[in-house]
Amino acid sequence: MRRAIYPGSFDPITNGHLDVLQRAAGIFDNLIIAVARDNAKQSLFTVEERVELIRNAAAEIPGIEVMPFDGLLVNFARKHKAVALVRGLRAVSDFEFEFQLALMNRKLEPNLETLFLMPREEYTYISSRLVKEICRLGGHIDQFVPPNVVTALREKLGLA
Repeated sequence: MRRAIYPGSFDPITNGHLDVLQRAAGIFDNLIIAVARDNAKQSLFTVEERVELIRNAAAEIPGIEVMPFDGLLVNFARKHKAVALVRGLRAVSDFEFEFQLALMNRKLEPNLETLFLMPREEYTYISSRLVKEICRLGGHIDQFVPPNVVTALREKLGLA
């Protein structure tokens, strides 16, 4: 079985994330969406909330699992016998950081490949940070995130 891991903070998951997730699910037999418990970002949603939002948004996609993780990603990958990491690239500005991560992960675990996938063009400008800011300022976010995330964000920000 070819298993890959799609890691991230997913705070919250966007339609761009879902597009990459669907593409990766079509390539691998099993895809673990690994939600970072301990990330450098100040998360709006708890890791449990993020896991649940992803499970609901991706319920129709076969062959996926969603779980939190902490510590080194390569250790998580070894534990789950993954052969690859999936990373989304929205713009050239993402590439340098992602390239450094991929090289470091390869150094730590030479048998783990990194696969970069680009979302469809209409999702390249979407980021979780921008979606949260638009929502916080009263803008409509329906075109950027799944319906369950719209509801959760509005509730979390006291806009419901």
